[in-house]
Amino acid sequence: MIEIKDLLLNFSKLLLSEEVRKESVRETILKITKVPIKKEEIKIKNGTLYLNIKPIYKNEIFIKREQIISELEAVLGKKTPQNFR
Repeated sequence: MIEIKDLLLNFSKLLLSEEVRKESVRETILKITKVPIKKEEIKIKNGTLYLNIKPIYKNEIFIKREQIISELEAVLGKKTPQNFR
């Protein structure tokens, strides 16, 4: 039987890895585009990166999308989001 503490430990690891991914995305976008984004404005679901920011910032990020993806692949590996919205 699995104990509750083991389940909670696994859940905390999942949350931590999600936070690390969001922080990596935020830092990479800031480095390449100079667009400041908060972690609360980033959502990653099913390999797609959703940004809840102004359209003018989204355009700047979309223009440099390939550069951002290649930089993220170096940091995150296979967990890199491939689509932006």
